[in-house]
Amino acid sequence: MDPIVSHDASPVSIGWNTYKEPDESCVEYGTSSDGLTERACSSSPAITYETSRTYFNTVTLADLAPASTYYYQIVSTNSSVEHFLSPRAPGDRTAFALSAVPDLGVYGADGYTIDMDLSRRDTIPEVEPSLNHTTIGRLATDAGVDGYADGKGYELVVHPGDLAYADDWYLRAKNLLDGESAFQAILEQFYGQQLKPIAARKPYMTSPGNHEAACQEIPYTTGLCPEGQRNFTDFLSRFEGMMPDTFPSTSADEVARVNANKAKVLANPPFWYSFEYGMLHFVMINTETDFPSAPDGPGGSAGLGSGPFGAPNQQLEFLEADLASVDRTVTPWLVVAGHRPWYTTSGGGACAPCQAAFEPLLNKYGVDLALFGHVHNSQRFQPVANGTADPRGLDDPAAPMYIVAGGAGNIEGLSSVGSRQAFNAFAYADDFSYAKVAFLDANHLQVDFIRSSTGEVLDTSTLFKSHAVPFPRQ
Repeated sequence: MDPIVSHDASPVSIGWNTYKEPDESCVEYGTSSDGLTERACSSSPAITYETSRTYFNTVTLADLAPASTYYYQIVSTNSSVEHFLSPRAPGDRTAFALSAVPDLGVYGADGYTIDMDLSRRDTIPEVEPSLNHTTIGRLATDAGVDGYADGKGYELVVHPGDLAYADDWYLRAKNLLDGESAFQAILEQFYGQQLKPIAARKPYMTSPGNHEAACQEIPYTTGLCPEGQRNFTDFLSRFEGMMPDTFPSTSADEVARVNANKAKVLANPPFWYSFEYGMLHFVMINTETDFPSAPDGPGGSAGLGSGPFGAPNQQLEFLEADLASVDRTVTPWLVVAGHRPWYTTSGGGACAPCQAAFEPLLNKYGVDLALFGHVHNSQRFQPVANGTADPRGLDDPAAPMYIVAGGAGNIEGLSSVGSRQAFNAFAYADDFSYAKVAFLDANHLQVDFIRSSTGEVLDTSTLFKSHAVPFPRQ
C-alpha cells in the first residue's frame, strides 16, 4: 500500500502498509531520482492488530539537509519513486503554505464497499476519475508545486482529526453482512489508494478526531466492536511511529529550553505533540480524550468511552510547557490545531469542555491562529477571546484568530451554517472546501479558503502580528 510522509525535525518518516508481513522494512533514497544511494531500514518489525488485514511499516530517514528535494523508493517488487521536500529549519524565513483538511474522508462510488480489485492491492494507483473534482484531486493537482510564490503551492498538510470515516461503514446496506471487513476495507481504500498523491509527497501531520475512536460512532455501543477496532487502535498503530514528540529548542533562552525539554517528556504522539517548520511552531492537541469532561473519554458526552492515553493532566501540562517554550525570535508564528472547535456558527456543536480546558492557555501565551474541524463547513472568525472579539481585529490582536476547516468532504456531507455570531467573518457550506494558511513573513499570515471543485478562493484574509515580544504572557 502507498506511503505517507511525516517529519520530525530534520528526519522524515515514511509509513506504508503491506498485505503480507515483510522480512524487513526498508527505503532507498537520495537527491536524484536515478541516484537512490542511501538505504534506511526499520529496527522494529512491522506491526498489526486484530482485525487488521495489513501490516504497518515505518522507516525514518535521518540527517537530511533542510529544504531539499529527496527522492525515495520503498524496497519492494512494485513501488514507484516518489519525492518530498525536507523540512525547513526552524528560523528559516522563506514564505511557505500548509493545507488544512480535517474531516477528509473517502470519496467515490466504491468508497464504502469491500468489493475491491485485489490484483491492485500492492500497486500505487493514480488519482481516480471520481476524485477529479474533490479536495483530494485539487491538492493532488497542486502537489508538485512547492513554496508560495505563485499562490498555489503548499509544503505540508495538517489533518487534525476524522480520517477516512471507516466507522460509517454501516451507512451502506451492502456492508452490513461484512462487519469488521468493511471497516478495514475503507481504511485501505483511503490510505492505500486515495490519499497517496498527496501523502506520498508532502509531510502529512495528523491528530485524532471522534471518527478514529471505534468501529462505529454510535454512543455506548463500542463494546460491540471487535477487538482491534476500539479505542483509537488503528490511528495509534498507523501514526504512533510517524508523528514527532517535540522539536529540540533552538532558542538561546535557558528557560525556553527547559520548557521545551519538559514538553518533550510530556508529549504523547500521535495524540498531542508539536513540531517546527521554518517560521512556524505548530502544536497538535487531542480534543477527544485526556482533559476534564473530554467528550470521547470515559463517561464523556459522546459515549465512546475512549482513553486515557496519558497521566491525569498530562496533555494540559504538555500544552503549557510547549507554548511557554516558543521563542518568537526563532519561530514567530504559533499555531494550535485540534479537532473539535469551541467557536462555530449555530450549524455545528461547540465543544464547551474543550474551551474550558484549552482556551485559557491559548490566550495566555499569545497563540496566533487556532485551527479546527469537526463541523463540516468552512468558517473564519475575527480574533476572539472568551467570547469577545478583539477590538484590533486583524491588526496585531492579542486574541487568537480561529478558523474551522471541516468542509473537505466525506460520506456525511456538509453541515449547514446556521446563524452567525457578530464576530464570524466568513462561513461557507455550498460545496467542498479547505483552508490554505500561508506564512508570508514574520509578521503576515494569510488564510485562504479554497473551493475544491474549481480552485477559486472563496475568502482571503491577512493577519498582521508584530511579534515584538519573544515570550508573550497575557
